[in-house]
Amino acid sequence: MKLMLKFFACIAVVFAVSSCQEAVNKANTEQQADTKKPKIAFAGIAIESSTFSPAQSHEEAFHVKIGDDIFGVYDFMAKGQPLRERANWVPTLKGKSVPGGIVTKEAYESMVNKTLTMLKKDLPYDGVFLDLHGAMSVVGLDDPEGDFITRVREVVGDETLISTSMDLHGNVSWTLATESDLITCYRMAPHEDALESRQRAIDNLITRLESGKGKPAYKAWIPVPILLPGEKTSTRIEPAKSLYAKVAPAAAQEGVVDAAIWVGYPWADEPRNHAVVMVVGDDKEKVVASAEDMAQHFWSVRNEFDFVAPVATLEASLEKALNSKVKPYIISDTGDNPTAGGAGDVTWTLHELLKRPEFKKADGPSLIYASIPGPAFVKEALEIGIGGEIDAHAGADVDDRYAPPVRLKGTIQAIREGDRDAGVEVVVRVGSMDVIVTGKRKPYHHEADFTDLGLDPHKADIVMVKIGYLVPELYNMRADWTMALTPGGVDQDLIRIGHKRIQRPMFPFDPDMADPDLKARLVPLSNEK
Repeated sequence: MKLMLKFFACIAVVFAVSSCQEAVNKANTEQQADTKKPKIAFAGIAIESSTFSPAQSHEEAFHVKIGDDIFGVYDFMAKGQPLRERANWVPTLKGKSVPGGIVTKEAYESMVNKTLTMLKKDLPYDGVFLDLHGAMSVVGLDDPEGDFITRVREVVGDETLISTSMDLHGNVSWTLATESDLITCYRMAPHEDALESRQRAIDNLITRLESGKGKPAYKAWIPVPILLPGEKTSTRIEPAKSLYAKVAPAAAQEGVVDAAIWVGYPWADEPRNHAVVMVVGDDKEKVVASAEDMAQHFWSVRNEFDFVAPVATLEASLEKALNSKVKPYIISDTGDNPTAGGAGDVTWTLHELLKRPEFKKADGPSLIYASIPGPAFVKEALEIGIGGEIDAHAGADVDDRYAPPVRLKGTIQAIREGDRDAGVEVVVRVGSMDVIVTGKRKPYHHEADFTDLGLDPHKADIVMVKIGYLVPELYNMRADWTMALTPGGVDQDLIRIGHKRIQRPMFPFDPDMADPDLKARLVPLSNEK
């Protein structure tokens, strides 16, 4: 019996040793696999900011995420997803703000310095992914993205590959083009391919590192002297539809890594604000030819760009909506569009609405207005409560150039607290209008933005939103649509708004300008500057 027990004990020891050895071997294999993966840092600061608005953007507007929290908004970077598993990731800082006014120097420096400090802790890196917008304006800086990437490059070194993903409404300076080894932007406006574009930028980066090919040998950069609003360059319609249809085939060529067209950001007055075409790859002839083909096409159709929807004065837009036999009729209050960089609190349109006799009676045409910030109004509404009567002012705390704060006297229909952007939302019924007043500015893009407040936009006669071209949910919701040409920091009348520092000549500011030189300019590699 004792011999048998010793035998089984020995067997157990053998199995235990074997299991331990298997575990050690597995751990060693996994460790070896990890050491073969490229080490990539992840960072980004993104905002679209108007220099024609008196608003300023502070750090809290960026909802900064640190470390692994960064990956929460990228489905393709969740644990277990292929891109996540193909590299050893070092997430640092990602700040993304709703478009707004110029960023304070303090906010910019704070976010940049935090990023650089985190990058220094885990040096060296094989690659860096930068998630940018490209239209950030900062007090005292003409090229914030160029400054940011330069400072990142000083930390990580010239040999590290940097892949940059951007919005097509961004701007690509020579500096940004030089320091980016791989660069791309969205190919759709509205930006239904935003995540897809970031995924492509990361995949390109990892593939170049895995293959050992490293930095693409050639980067062609062509500035195109065109500066148009997104409302005229939507890829839903021609000529942008056909122009952007050239991008994917150009990028798919053997010897080309990626291709992109930026239309630029028109509501900032800086020398870098203009359209740009870029192609990167290893085949010089294809890189240059593809860039020049797209740039020439862009220039050749410059006179064909037009608004993506019918445009009219506010008065004419309202007449169309009131005479419409379908609903909801959506009117874009374009001049103060916070999704393009407007302050979001211009009251001019609301003042005009309150003058209209059609909306003064409770049984008049139903209209939802989204929205106007009014912190003091919201505070008073919270004290009064749902169902109570309120008589208070809202709006024009930031941008009072066109109209003063608006007096809203009516019944509180709904109060919702805790919204990420708005803080508190209040619906006040004024005549036949439901006006949404917010603690902080908030763009209304989604059906849930309305239904969460007890509003049914499908049943409203008119829905008026502070926006330009409609994002997909609103576009699909509309029965008809007009963009009202209203005043504000992102006025659609670019000639009227008063640029002084952009490079001239520039279309459409100089409609009779001579044809520009659209030959490709080869950008030096970041390690050959």
